[in-house]
Amino acid sequence: MTAPSTGTNPWLRRYHAAGADSVSLVCFPHAGGSAGYFHPFSAALAPEVGVVAVQYPGRQDRYAEPPFEDLGELAEAIHQQLAALSGPLAFFGHSMGASVAFEVARLRELGGAGAPLMLFASGRRAPGTRRPGPVGPLDDAAVLAQMKGLGGAHTGLLENPELAELVLPAARSDYRAVAGYTCPPGTVIHSPITVLTGADDPLTTADEADAWRHHTTGPCTVHTFPGGHFFLEPESGAVLATVSGILARLGT
Repeated sequence: MTAPSTGTNPWLRRYHAAGADSVSLVCFPHAGGSAGYFHPFSAALAPEVGVVAVQYPGRQDRYAEPPFEDLGELAEAIHQQLAALSGPLAFFGHSMGASVAFEVARLRELGGAGAPLMLFASGRRAPGTRRPGPVGPLDDAAVLAQMKGLGGAHTGLLENPELAELVLPAARSDYRAVAGYTCPPGTVIHSPITVLTGADDPLTTADEADAWRHHTTGPCTVHTFPGGHFFLEPESGAVLATVSGILARLGT
């Protein structure tokens, strides 16, 4: 893997160079995930699109930093870091990352920085939807069980107790942040929203994906792909074609 270009900013990672006039696609990882998850996105989309992957504290080279347990506070911290970026921005968030991306987009609008060109909300039900039952798995065994059950490229690593122990602190905090997140009814952004969802994702039904349309004043479209929660991996070609096609039509 190509070493990321981070400069002095530990939050934002660029893995490939992009054109001077290209849009920056800011990518927000899932719970327990890291910036490196989006390295394949960066390789496939450069140089027309410059992927900027967000590295949350508490993982990989930021392992010594305490992870956030409040999604709103995490979004505020990322919002401040994005002030260093210039040019047009679009957001892509998967799972927990979609909620973080939505909150960062909202903060940008409130702060006068302008709405992202597009919010790609992947693998996550709309912010205003609620499910009955427990708020979420917070103990280590439950967190590991759900992460394994959702599949994805990381699943094999979780079978190794030593590697799982490295992942757990950040994952535990991420799950708590997701469990404690609430979105007031009627909360909207002005960015158009493109929803990407897996047909067999246990965490997002078709209705929950469609409900994103209630959180934008602009258009909202839903694209359904074969697969479960981590459909991004087996369907990477189709997902990337969808993302790059939409960005191209936006004039970027």
